[in-house]
Amino acid sequence: MSAFASPEDLPAPAGYSHVVTISPGPLVWTSGQIAVAPDGSVPEGWEAQTRLVFAHLGRALQAGGATWRDVVKLTFWLVDLAGLPAVRAVRDEHIDATAPPTSSLVQVAGLVRPELLLEVEAVAAPR
Repeated sequence: MSAFASPEDLPAPAGYSHVVTISPGPLVWTSGQIAVAPDGSVPEGWEAQTRLVFAHLGRALQAGGATWRDVVKLTFWLVDLAGLPAVRAVRDEHIDATAPPTSSLVQVAGLVRPELLLEVEAVAAPR
């Protein structure tokens, strides 16, 4: 079982929880997922890349026996914070907005391929 919280004496979070407490049980960790399709192509634009990344994450979570509802932590690496509104919009289509996971966001100079805009990894605690 997981408990999600955002204490009132911390700044109000924008779509994430400040803390998640997890009872003993399995954890599922994904590798960072990028927007490379099985054929090696990379879609253009923030929304298209984010949708592909979240599709990859969903399949990885499923392979580990977890769902989006089980996600307790997301880590984002973005090459430009201008893409954050699109990333958040797609994220919000997948997570449980009533108990959003904890989150970290890092702006980076680049990723493994120059056309990539973001990388995301997840940690889940299947319920």
